[in-house]
Amino acid sequence: MKNLYQSVVQLLAAGESIVLATIFQSSGSAPRSAGAKMIIRADGSIMGTIGGGRVEADTMELAKKVWTNRQSLIYAFDLTNSDAAGTGMICGGSGKILLDYLDAADVGNRQVYEAIAAAIRKAEKAWLVTEIAYEGEKKLRRQQCLVMRDGAVIGNFQCEPAFMEKLSAGPAKISIHAETKGNRSFIVEPIRPTGVVYLFGAGHVSQQIARLTDMVGFITVVIDDRAAFANRERFPQAEVVVVDNFACMPKLAVTQDSYLVIVTRGHLADLIVLEQALQTDAAYIGMIGSKRKRDLVFKTLQEKGVSPDNIARVHSPIGLAIQAETPEEIAVSIVAELIKARAARENGKF
Repeated sequence: MKNLYQSVVQLLAAGESIVLATIFQSSGSAPRSAGAKMIIRADGSIMGTIGGGRVEADTMELAKKVWTNRQSLIYAFDLTNSDAAGTGMICGGSGKILLDYLDAADVGNRQVYEAIAAAIRKAEKAWLVTEIAYEGEKKLRRQQCLVMRDGAVIGNFQCEPAFMEKLSAGPAKISIHAETKGNRSFIVEPIRPTGVVYLFGAGHVSQQIARLTDMVGFITVVIDDRAAFANRERFPQAEVVVVDNFACMPKLAVTQDSYLVIVTRGHLADLIVLEQALQTDAAYIGMIGSKRKRDLVFKTLQEKGVSPDNIARVHSPIGLAIQAETPEEIAVSIVAELIKARAARENGKF
């Protein structure tokens, strides 16, 4: 998401207006969860995705109307079972998408999105508030601002102070949220450090982890050397990278916003990944396995000259201690630990 916001800033700064599509409401088997975004340019090209399939195609078609009228709109989708079959889903889903026209000539747009990019760089919390007001099908008003954690407002936004305070409270504190007030629709999106989870290994546990990391706002990348396991059919919510072997860390964009989860199919691959992981500044490094396996891997690393302080960064056995046994339960314990690590970093305690 960070890269997408940076792209928005770059395009607006270059004088290029865009349409920014955002899923802000999602239920059932919608192709992507709420918060997914996609940039649609005037030539029809896109950056990012809201899940592909019919919903994305319809959104791109509707973007032509937005370009013609230069007015933002809200698209409500409802996939029937037959529509869902065409997208590869088991059952239908529904939701709403904001197609927001961002005029590069509007200084306010540039200020708001530059402030979002800056907040993400500094790991600061903020809330993006967008209002679309209609009278029938006629749009009356579109306004947008960024509310910082200290209450400062970037952008011009006319709204009752009490209602503005309510918008960035409750559910909107942690997930994208919509409110209505008469003919006014308010969409509130929390801006917070999302983080990128790199899942090394594409087995059953990884499948369950990827589902949950997507739900809680992480960008997810799955890495494996088996195309039969690492593919979009098994991981529709994630970016999938098939490698020749697990000595692949230099090819990945691992930063301080990265969370490395090592769940490969064997001790040797785990060791290969972990040795590379400890050479990065990743926010989190976790390795699945028993204490006995952990101790053997750690002993091997120490014999290779890795310092005990560096090894102490590793969460292993991975996940919170909740007596998890099934892949689903193990995934819950791991993602809970990821959430805890992200929150600690967000609050300056990591």
